Amino acid sequence: MSSSDIFIGETIGTAILILLGGGVCAAVTLKASKARNAGWLAIAFGWGFAVMTAVYISGPLSGAHLNPAVTVALAIKNNDWSNVPVYLAGQLLGAMIGATLVWVAYYGQFHAHLTDKEIVGGPGAQATTAKAVEAQEKGAGPVLGIFSTGPEIRNAAQNLATEIIGTIVLILAVLTQGLNDKGNGLGVLGGLITAFVVVSIGLSLGGPTGYAINPARDLGPRIVHALLPLPNKGGSDWSYAWIPVVGPLIGGAIAAGIYNVAFA
Repeated sequence: MSSSDIFIGETIGTAILILLGGGVCAAVTLKASKARNAGWLAIAFGWGFAVMTAVYISGPLSGAHLNPAVTVALAIKNNDWSNVPVYLAGQLLGAMIGATLVWVAYYGQFHAHLTDKEIVGGPGAQATTAKAVEAQEKGAGPVLGIFSTGPEIRNAAQNLATEIIGTIVLILAVLTQGLNDKGNGLGVLGGLITAFVVVSIGLSLGGPTGYAINPARDLGPRIVHALLPLPNKGGSDWSYAWIPVVGPLIGGAIAAGIYNVAFA
């Protein structure tokens, strides 16, 4: 794979991943969405199908890493770091593009949601939901969860451990079941297996932090949230932002170490 193929594949694939994954979060969250309040099950399966779609689209070009934790784990497994910067650049750019497309697709819903006094509060509000008040107190705006993750209980050690554990499960599944014949990315069957693993992680381990398990998936959209001209959007919760970046990278490295010791 050439550097240009890797960059293009990771950009397109990660953009699709975030468009569909962030899209299901928007669908469940925003006013005037037909899927509003569809619940956590919809989010978990939405993200799983997002992974599957993105893998099948980008796999022929880049091997469909779509996640810096996957890239780091494969670099450790194969002892080859030459293409890591290209993968990471494509993933971050793709995540930002995908998040921007979610905003475009749900433009009217974002405006309706963020101008509703019962959601954002302010003069003339009849009531402000407890969840919105709690989020604002933590520095996270009322729609930040569409773009990036956040904890239900803010405990840095626990939140970091949760992200590490979830990512270890994901990366071990990728390394043992998901790789293509060349071992440099996800294969056709591996994409399907990985998609269902992501659903499983979401259902079983997603409750505490929203299961980023992918640094680009969290950081890229968080940057877009900070930049977009959304009314009453609130903060981007940068005090938490390091956890969904560092946690998955640690988890990916640990999983690669486990693989090299136990399976290689």
